[in-house]
Amino acid sequence: MRRRDFLKTTGATALVTSLGTSPARAVVPGHNFDKYDFGSGPTVAERLYQGPFPADVFPSWNVVMATTASSEVLPNYGMGFVTYICDEVGPASKAGEPQEQSIEKLVRMPLGNKLYIRVNWKDVQQKPGRLDFCEHWKTTFALARQYGKRIGFRVMMNNPDIETSPLPAFLAEKVPMVKLGSWLKRDRYEPRYDDPLFQSAFRELIDLLAAEYDGHPDVEYVDTAMYGFWGEGHTWPLEINPFPDYTTAEKTWIAMWDYQASHWKKTPLTTNTQPDFSKVGNAELVDRTVRSANWLRTDTIFIENEQIDALSNRPPWVGVTVEVGMSDGSEKSLRLNEGVPYTDNVVGHVQDVGASYFSLWNWHRIQFERVQSYYEKYPASIDALARRIGYRVRPSWIWTYEERGAPGLILGLVNDGIAGVPGILRVSAVAVDGRVVASGGLDAGYPLPGKVRQAELRLPKGTNWKGLKLKAEIEVKGQRYPVRWACKQALNEDGSLTLRPTVGFGNETGGA
Repeated sequence: MRRRDFLKTTGATALVTSLGTSPARAVVPGHNFDKYDFGSGPTVAERLYQGPFPADVFPSWNVVMATTASSEVLPNYGMGFVTYICDEVGPASKAGEPQEQSIEKLVRMPLGNKLYIRVNWKDVQQKPGRLDFCEHWKTTFALARQYGKRIGFRVMMNNPDIETSPLPAFLAEKVPMVKLGSWLKRDRYEPRYDDPLFQSAFRELIDLLAAEYDGHPDVEYVDTAMYGFWGEGHTWPLEINPFPDYTTAEKTWIAMWDYQASHWKKTPLTTNTQPDFSKVGNAELVDRTVRSANWLRTDTIFIENEQIDALSNRPPWVGVTVEVGMSDGSEKSLRLNEGVPYTDNVVGHVQDVGASYFSLWNWHRIQFERVQSYYEKYPASIDALARRIGYRVRPSWIWTYEERGAPGLILGLVNDGIAGVPGILRVSAVAVDGRVVASGGLDAGYPLPGKVRQAELRLPKGTNWKGLKLKAEIEVKGQRYPVRWACKQALNEDGSLTLRPTVGFGNETGGA
């Protein structure tokens, strides 16, 4: 798949040489993500005390309940399998089948719990001052509401897979275009993104989209609009950009990112981790994304080590969506290697980087039957990832105590998933009558996979812990979404856990 190829040796050499000699450099150059100082993440309101809990301070502790890991596929916000409805060559289609039917079969597919559409700018706007949505956009949103699935989307400013301009006519006819070269037997052009007319139109587009969809209950995330092909931050393999110099390029894209971030105040932006091959300031955009409680994405998994480092060593509060095309089950598309299908290899590497989302996507050939064909032949690796992807949190240990005349709970929270919580996990103890008797948030990103995070809920005097409902929510950019606990023990319809003694636990298990 050509847009997911490695950088060729000549291109990589040119990039290194340029960075070594150019006086203009990114504000944040490429760096290792591990131990890099991105700060402490989003601010936690009502932060719960998270230890230490020494026995001399809590001598009356008693383990009263414990939970075990569930194998349930979870519907929680900030994680899951993303069914692709539309990509750069158009929406799902099948000969002789109405488009709405082709889309609906994908939307209702149980394997995916989120949806994704990628459209051209002209597919959402035809005239200045208003949005004009294409039919497959409207169909997808209507069906998403019907089937209870949220949508991620991207609006492209350049799409090399179509012969016409992706821009609306009112802009395409007026904005200056710069020829970068020829690729795949066609001349390729990029707009002068810094042109005042382009900037004005872009800001209006963001104004309109954010007014409609920022914080919309049916929207999961929005891809950051970036430079170049497909809006992914590059024009590979063409080694120039349309700007007069690097400084202009970087300043333009920083301003465009800032404008997007200032308008998408509630819904996360997902910024591509594309290395700065085209020299437009991508490292600065990625840095600003991480520091502002937004998320990251990549358009493949077999790619530059720079991207793999960013994904796998990102701060725990940053969600990651990984997009890779999958086999349609045909013999040619399987690409077997020592008995392992290419798609199973992809799935294994998606797990290796600790992804929050993974794409169910037949690249440029979207169709329900193609996804289903592969899954029916090779379900094991996909099923395993579905039960590990993202965060899977539960209160593994529940201690009670009564100190200084007041009762409380200490929760030993664990994460059986492969990713940190892409935001702030909030925990509440709720009485039978619906009153919240105690609540607060963990540090951003916690609990981490493979580690226990303890947190205290101080209860009002006289409160009996038995019968309280323990409820979880994820907070992202100030918005809260319910979280279903990932435990095997019976849950309430809303995903909360009613506290009750675990058989075999009691005063004999510990305490003063």
